[in-house]
Amino acid sequence: MGPTPMQLRVLLRAATAKDAQMAADVLSRAGIATHHCRSTAALVTELEHGAGALMLSEEALTEPGATALVRLLTMQPAWSDIPVLVLARSGVDSSAVVDAMDLPANVTVLERPMRVASLISALRSALRARQRQYELRAMLDGLRESDQRKTEFLATLAHELRNPLAPLTTTLSILERKAPGPAEARPYYELMGRQVEHMVRLVNDLMEVSRVTRAQIDLRVEVVAINDAIRAAIELSKPLIDAAGHRLEIEYPEPSPMVRGDHVRLTQVFSNLLNNAAKYTPTGGRIHVGIASEGRKAVVRVTDNGVGIPADMLESVFGMFVQVAGTSRVAQGGLGIGLTLVKSLVELHGGTVAARNAGAGSGAVVTVTLPLVKAGEQDAAIDASARPVGALSGHILIVDDNRDAADSMAAVLELLGASTTVAYDGEEALQKAEAMRPSVAILDIGMPRMDGCELARQLRAKPMHAGIALVALTGWGQSTDKERIANAGFDRHLLKPVDLADLAKVLQQLCARED
Repeated sequence: MGPTPMQLRVLLRAATAKDAQMAADVLSRAGIATHHCRSTAALVTELEHGAGALMLSEEALTEPGATALVRLLTMQPAWSDIPVLVLARSGVDSSAVVDAMDLPANVTVLERPMRVASLISALRSALRARQRQYELRAMLDGLRESDQRKTEFLATLAHELRNPLAPLTTTLSILERKAPGPAEARPYYELMGRQVEHMVRLVNDLMEVSRVTRAQIDLRVEVVAINDAIRAAIELSKPLIDAAGHRLEIEYPEPSPMVRGDHVRLTQVFSNLLNNAAKYTPTGGRIHVGIASEGRKAVVRVTDNGVGIPADMLESVFGMFVQVAGTSRVAQGGLGIGLTLVKSLVELHGGTVAARNAGAGSGAVVTVTLPLVKAGEQDAAIDASARPVGALSGHILIVDDNRDAADSMAAVLELLGASTTVAYDGEEALQKAEAMRPSVAILDIGMPRMDGCELARQLRAKPMHAGIALVALTGWGQSTDKERIANAGFDRHLLKPVDLADLAKVLQQLCARED
């Protein structure tokens, strides 16, 4: 926000009223706004309302208000250094002028009488300097706001990461105490898989926060049943709903409305809405989820009987970090980003979101609309999670200093038909590669002593490994990391944690290349 006209005016405290009037007339013709102060004390009062520069006579420095002026000048904020022009009498410097020159302030002493052109030039230079100070203030305010938003956004994502941990922890406790057979345990494993997938996607967002704040999120688009996305969202939000003692009512239409979208992101949308409803509804409240097809739209309405949203907040409530005044205690905190993410994600899916209610204290209704898939698309939809993973062939070297990661990867690949060898550092990997001659090597990058890139270069340098395929499996995914990994000679770059079907597909392609 730029300075106001009041913040760029020149405050005058002249030796006489006649001098003040003459100065004001001259400066006005030069386009410089002024305000005449009848005393130094009055100047101090006006300065608190803003000024671009001060111009005062030497005599003003001995008036009763001078002490307050000095105190105000020494207490300016870090961005401010208001120019002060002191018009001194010709001849020997007075003690007041000498003291003024020693102040920790932006003081310039000009001898009077002086040429009009010199005065105007000095004031214009002072006002340009003041303008730059206001620009610095705006920049600092912007940086502070940006830093605060980034900090709060990271805190919110960390909070959302904790949400999937609740059902994961509960399910692990069940498996430990119950020890169910394979068939009975399968639903628990599927639940854990969904929650881990949800956490993986959120971690990916943490790696590039700016993509989320600018709504630049990659969607994994497939045909999604709204009923399934709602069920997954309830799974995430149920601990919060149950803890508050709310009654949850859901109407699942059959068949379910189908939309094209990212299942995880849609789950995130509806989970955020359920979380908001749970947080802003007093204990023992009611939350209702309605699902319907209306024309060419899938419509989901989340209704609660909580504190509601004032009419003047219905639009702004979707803004970043916006919270309704007086509701933070009811909501038990919160950073005000949930509805912003909802709006951004819904719009990425070509939909809309709106809030309405009957007034504060009457509850709220948040409505999400999404385009229905066209006729015939539902039958063509393929559930990617149900696609079988083909058998692997070839010998694969797995290198990772995290023993659990390396051993579990080897176990999974052997279940898929591959033969594997595991090494836990670069030197061991070189020795085992020389003995076994692998067709593919999966290398971690961030290893001590010899990292994955150096290991790749050494493998590439040996004639015996001329045909080896190298796969980087790492948590490093920035553009500079990708360039460094490609320059080291890798054939593929995959991010941890990797989807098993994606990894199997890559390995099948690389092993087939060797056949």
